[in-house]
Amino acid sequence: MRKFAGVILFLIWIGTSVMLAKVQRTFDTWRQSGGGADSSQYSSLKQINKGNVKQLEVAWTYPTGPTNRFNPIVIDGTMYVASANQVVALDAATGKEIWKHPGGAPARGINYWESKDHKDQRLIMISGGLTELNAKTGEVITTFGANGRVNIGPGLDPVEDRTNQNATANPGKVVGDVIVIPLPAGGASYEAIPGDVHGYDVLTGKLLWVFHTVPHQGEVGYNTWPADLYKSAGGVHNWSEMSADEERGIAYVPLGTARYDFYGGNRPGDNLFGNSLVALDVKTGKLKWYYQMVHHDLWDYDLPAAPKLLTVQHNGRAVDIVAQPTKHGFLFVFDRVAGTPLWPIEERKVPQSDVPGEHSSPTQPCAAAFEVFLW
Repeated sequence: MRKFAGVILFLIWIGTSVMLAKVQRTFDTWRQSGGGADSSQYSSLKQINKGNVKQLEVAWTYPTGPTNRFNPIVIDGTMYVASANQVVALDAATGKEIWKHPGGAPARGINYWESKDHKDQRLIMISGGLTELNAKTGEVITTFGANGRVNIGPGLDPVEDRTNQNATANPGKVVGDVIVIPLPAGGASYEAIPGDVHGYDVLTGKLLWVFHTVPHQGEVGYNTWPADLYKSAGGVHNWSEMSADEERGIAYVPLGTARYDFYGGNRPGDNLFGNSLVALDVKTGKLKWYYQMVHHDLWDYDLPAAPKLLTVQHNGRAVDIVAQPTKHGFLFVFDRVAGTPLWPIEERKVPQSDVPGEHSSPTQPCAAAFEVFLW
């Protein structure tokens, strides 16, 4: 077997017939960061194809500044971008500036919501708190929150209020009339902030629910941490992306590593919901199901990307699935509603840490139906 430096080939063997089934979405819009609530990152538009792509020429340009990670969205012919710490509305056909809103732009993107009659159209962004803009004019919607702003810091009670953290690069998702926002972890030290997930009313900014990613007493997973460590331990945040099934009202949130990333002597146990995919009811924030892909992480193996929502043929029937990629090479695939694995996941014995004070997990989940080879 030959090895080529820097090239990794992932060969996936699946012990059943799998093919994509028809989906209801047309994938011809880009109304939320990542393409939509499901983070499909895919467009079905066919105007540009392999036959005419060589004819493309620059129609217009607009300066956005250096190191811009912002994911533009397009609504009814208007493109919303970030430029020089501003949110800017452009005519997507001509590049003409329609309006610009100063005062800070989110790092990775914004979201969009509209009323059923299409008259109320809002841009939703995180910049010094949660803010909504009139999509047509760029003006702040002052009826949202306190004069247009909602504090999304973790300060719900004195235990959690260890900092006034209001900035996260993740734009969250809008599902129905609920804004789902993941909080940042506030640094990589041992005493960090838990990256709780919040749900807000899209019209008023009212906090609807909180999901604790480091469980409190009486919650699922509390016994996988030392008692009361949620008061000082943190991490377990959705720093990258999330996805949502709009029809079912379920948010799928891939979570990161518990702090500290490379040593866990202060947190013996599996540390739920670190390195877990959690499915949350968007209206209530209640946990529907979860799966932890790395127990007691010591390698910064946080889940780095939004899960993909697909429909496959499995054992002769169409199954809606959620597929979560990982840093360590396994792809975990679950029934989207029940949370049951489509193919076996085996708990395999793994080598143990010899670092003083460490308590590494005796086993780790391995997606047995998927094999990874290095050529």
